[in-house]
Amino acid sequence: MTDTPTPDQTNDRHREKMQKRKVARDKIMASKTEERGLIIVHTGKGKGKSSAAWGMAARCIGHGYKIGIVQFIKGRGDTGEHMLFTKFPDQVTYKIMGEGFTWETQDRERDIEMAGAAWKESKKLMADPEIRMVILDELNIALRYDYVDLDDVLDTLAHKRADLHVVVTGRNAKDELIELADLVTEMTLVKHPFREGVKSQPGIEF
Repeated sequence: MTDTPTPDQTNDRHREKMQKRKVARDKIMASKTEERGLIIVHTGKGKGKSSAAWGMAARCIGHGYKIGIVQFIKGRGDTGEHMLFTKFPDQVTYKIMGEGFTWETQDRERDIEMAGAAWKESKKLMADPEIRMVILDELNIALRYDYVDLDDVLDTLAHKRADLHVVVTGRNAKDELIELADLVTEMTLVKHPFREGVKSQPGIEF
Protein backbone atom coordinates (compact mmCIF):
# COMPACT_ATOMS: atom_id res chain seq x y z
CA MET A 1 0.00 0.00 0.00
CA THR A 2 1.41 3.35 -1.05
CA ASP A 3 1.46 6.05 1.58
CA THR A 4 -0.43 9.18 0.64
CA PRO A 5 2.04 12.08 0.45
CA THR A 6 1.62 14.85 2.93
CA PRO A 7 0.80 18.37 1.72
CA ASP A 8 4.41 19.39 2.42
CA GLN A 9 5.74 16.49 0.33
CA THR A 10 3.37 17.38 -2.53
CA ASN A 11 4.49 21.01 -2.38
CA ASP A 12 8.17 20.01 -2.31
CA ARG A 13 7.78 17.78 -5.35
CA HIS A 14 5.94 20.53 -7.21
CA ARG A 15 8.69 23.03 -6.34
CA GLU A 16 11.42 20.66 -7.58
CA LYS A 17 9.53 20.01 -10.81
CA MET A 18 9.01 23.73 -11.45
CA GLN A 19 12.68 24.49 -10.69
CA LYS A 20 13.78 21.97 -13.34
CA ARG A 21 11.26 23.40 -15.78
CA LYS A 22 12.52 26.94 -15.14
CA VAL A 23 16.13 25.92 -15.81
CA ALA A 24 15.09 24.35 -19.12
CA ARG A 25 12.92 27.34 -20.02
CA ASP A 26 15.65 29.87 -19.17
CA LYS A 27 18.07 27.96 -21.41
CA ILE A 28 15.63 28.15 -24.31
CA MET A 29 14.93 31.87 -23.76
CA ALA A 30 18.66 32.68 -23.59
CA SER A 31 19.07 31.33 -27.13
CA LYS A 32 16.42 33.74 -28.53
CA THR A 33 18.40 36.88 -29.27
CA GLU A 34 17.08 38.17 -32.62
CA GLU A 35 14.65 41.08 -32.78
CA ARG A 36 13.05 42.01 -36.12
CA GLY A 37 9.82 43.00 -37.76
CA LEU A 38 7.43 40.13 -38.32
CA ILE A 39 4.86 39.22 -40.94
CA ILE A 40 1.85 37.94 -39.00
CA VAL A 41 -1.23 36.27 -40.50
CA HIS A 42 -4.54 35.69 -38.72
CA THR A 43 -6.80 33.43 -40.76
CA GLY A 44 -9.39 30.66 -40.39
CA LYS A 45 -13.18 30.42 -40.06
CA GLY A 46 -13.29 31.24 -36.35
CA LYS A 47 -14.03 34.61 -34.81
CA GLY A 48 -11.20 36.75 -33.48
CA LYS A 49 -8.84 37.42 -36.39
CA SER A 50 -9.23 41.18 -36.43
CA SER A 51 -9.78 41.31 -32.67
CA ALA A 52 -6.36 39.72 -32.14
CA ALA A 53 -4.83 42.38 -34.37
CA TRP A 54 -6.52 45.13 -32.35
CA GLY A 55 -4.95 43.68 -29.23
CA MET A 56 -1.48 44.05 -30.75
CA ALA A 57 -2.37 47.56 -31.88
CA ALA A 58 -3.26 48.43 -28.28
CA ARG A 59 0.08 47.05 -27.12
CA CYS A 60 1.93 49.21 -29.63
CA ILE A 61 0.04 52.29 -28.46
CA GLY A 62 0.92 51.43 -24.88
CA HIS A 63 4.60 51.33 -25.82
CA GLY A 64 4.33 54.70 -27.55
CA TYR A 65 4.74 53.30 -31.09
CA LYS A 66 3.02 54.63 -34.17
CA ILE A 67 0.81 52.26 -36.15
CA GLY A 68 -1.12 52.24 -39.40
CA ILE A 69 -4.42 50.45 -39.99
CA VAL A 70 -6.02 49.86 -43.38
CA GLN A 71 -9.39 48.13 -43.56
CA PHE A 72 -10.06 46.34 -46.82
CA ILE A 73 -13.66 45.37 -47.66
CA LYS A 74 -15.12 46.62 -44.36
CA GLY A 75 -16.68 50.08 -44.46
CA ARG A 76 -18.07 50.72 -40.98
CA GLY A 77 -16.88 53.72 -39.01
CA ASP A 78 -18.92 53.04 -35.87
CA THR A 79 -16.87 50.12 -34.58
CA GLY A 80 -15.42 50.14 -31.10
CA GLU A 81 -11.88 49.76 -32.40
CA HIS A 82 -12.23 52.73 -34.75
CA MET A 83 -13.70 54.94 -32.03
CA LEU A 84 -10.92 53.89 -29.66
CA PHE A 85 -7.93 54.21 -31.96
CA THR A 86 -8.98 57.60 -33.33
CA LYS A 87 -8.50 58.90 -29.78
CA PHE A 88 -4.75 58.53 -30.44
CA PRO A 89 -4.29 60.67 -33.57
CA ASP A 90 -0.58 61.19 -32.91
CA GLN A 91 0.04 57.45 -32.91
CA VAL A 92 -2.60 55.89 -35.17
CA THR A 93 -3.34 56.39 -38.85
CA TYR A 94 -6.66 54.63 -39.52
CA LYS A 95 -7.92 54.18 -43.08
CA ILE A 96 -11.37 52.69 -43.72
CA MET A 97 -11.09 51.81 -47.40
CA GLY A 98 -13.93 49.36 -47.99
CA GLU A 99 -17.62 49.76 -48.71
CA GLY A 100 -18.88 46.45 -47.34
CA PHE A 101 -18.57 42.77 -48.07
CA THR A 102 -19.09 41.52 -51.62
CA TRP A 103 -22.68 40.43 -51.03
CA GLU A 104 -23.47 43.95 -49.84
CA THR A 105 -21.75 45.96 -52.57
CA GLN A 106 -22.68 43.67 -55.50
CA ASP A 107 -20.32 45.70 -57.68
CA ARG A 108 -17.12 43.84 -58.55
CA GLU A 109 -15.49 46.68 -60.47
CA ARG A 110 -16.06 49.08 -57.58
CA ASP A 111 -14.73 46.50 -55.10
CA ILE A 112 -11.57 46.10 -57.17
CA GLU A 113 -11.15 49.87 -57.36
CA MET A 114 -11.52 50.30 -53.60
CA ALA A 115 -9.19 47.39 -52.82
CA GLY A 116 -6.57 48.84 -55.16
CA ALA A 117 -6.80 52.20 -53.41
CA ALA A 118 -6.51 50.47 -50.03
CA TRP A 119 -3.40 48.60 -51.12
CA LYS A 120 -1.85 51.84 -52.37
CA GLU A 121 -2.43 53.41 -48.94
CA SER A 122 -1.03 50.30 -47.30
CA LYS A 123 2.24 50.62 -49.21
CA LYS A 124 2.51 54.27 -48.19
CA LEU A 125 2.13 53.36 -44.53
CA MET A 126 4.67 50.54 -44.80
CA ALA A 127 7.13 52.99 -46.31
CA ASP A 128 6.78 55.44 -43.42
CA PRO A 129 9.87 54.99 -41.20
CA GLU A 130 8.03 56.27 -38.11
CA ILE A 131 5.40 53.51 -38.18
CA ARG A 132 6.20 50.37 -36.18
CA MET A 133 3.20 48.20 -37.16
CA VAL A 134 0.79 48.13 -40.10
CA ILE A 135 -2.44 46.15 -39.84
CA LEU A 136 -4.01 45.11 -43.15
CA ASP A 137 -7.47 44.07 -42.03
CA GLU A 138 -9.28 41.66 -44.40
CA LEU A 139 -6.52 41.82 -47.00
CA ASN A 140 -6.89 38.05 -47.27
CA ILE A 141 -10.42 38.53 -48.59
CA ALA A 142 -9.21 40.98 -51.24
CA LEU A 143 -6.50 38.50 -52.26
CA ARG A 144 -8.97 35.62 -52.35
CA TYR A 145 -11.11 37.41 -54.96
CA ASP A 146 -8.07 38.69 -56.89
CA TYR A 147 -8.92 42.31 -56.10
CA VAL A 148 -5.26 42.91 -55.25
CA ASP A 149 -2.27 41.41 -57.07
CA LEU A 150 -0.81 38.63 -54.92
CA ASP A 151 2.67 38.90 -56.43
CA ASP A 152 2.81 42.61 -55.59
CA VAL A 153 1.76 41.91 -52.01
CA LEU A 154 4.32 39.15 -51.58
CA ASP A 155 7.11 41.24 -53.08
CA THR A 156 6.23 44.27 -50.94
CA LEU A 157 6.15 42.21 -47.75
CA ALA A 158 9.35 40.37 -48.61
CA HIS A 159 11.18 43.69 -49.02
CA LYS A 160 9.57 45.61 -46.17
CA ARG A 161 11.63 47.58 -43.68
CA ALA A 162 13.50 45.25 -41.33
CA ASP A 163 11.93 46.59 -38.13
CA LEU A 164 8.34 46.83 -39.41
CA HIS A 165 5.63 44.45 -38.18
CA VAL A 166 2.82 43.72 -40.66
CA VAL A 167 -0.39 41.97 -39.60
CA VAL A 168 -2.74 40.52 -42.24
CA THR A 169 -6.21 39.28 -41.31
CA GLY A 170 -9.06 37.49 -43.05
CA ARG A 171 -10.23 34.02 -44.00
CA ASN A 172 -8.62 31.84 -46.63
CA ALA A 173 -5.09 33.21 -46.50
CA LYS A 174 -3.16 32.34 -49.64
CA ASP A 175 -0.66 29.50 -49.30
CA GLU A 176 2.10 31.75 -50.62
CA LEU A 177 1.41 34.33 -47.92
CA ILE A 178 1.39 31.65 -45.22
CA GLU A 179 4.75 30.42 -46.50
CA LEU A 180 6.22 33.93 -46.37
CA ALA A 181 4.85 34.79 -42.92
CA ASP A 182 6.77 34.46 -39.67
CA LEU A 183 3.71 33.82 -37.51
CA VAL A 184 0.43 32.27 -38.67
CA THR A 185 -2.59 31.61 -36.48
CA GLU A 186 -5.71 29.82 -37.73
CA MET A 187 -8.85 30.61 -35.78
CA THR A 188 -11.08 27.52 -35.51
CA LEU A 189 -14.84 27.83 -35.18
CA VAL A 190 -16.20 25.65 -32.38
CA LYS A 191 -19.42 27.48 -31.46
CA HIS A 192 -20.94 30.78 -32.50
CA PRO A 193 -24.13 32.41 -31.16
CA PHE A 194 -25.06 33.61 -34.67
CA ARG A 195 -26.22 30.06 -35.39
CA GLU A 196 -28.69 30.40 -32.52
CA GLY A 197 -30.17 33.63 -33.82
CA VAL A 198 -28.00 36.06 -31.87
CA LYS A 199 -27.16 39.17 -33.88
CA SER A 200 -23.85 41.07 -33.97
CA GLN A 201 -23.40 43.15 -30.83
CA PRO A 202 -21.28 46.20 -29.97
CA GLY A 203 -18.21 45.28 -27.97
CA ILE A 204 -18.25 41.73 -29.35
CA GLU A 205 -18.40 41.92 -33.15
CA PHE A 206 -17.87 45.65 -33.67
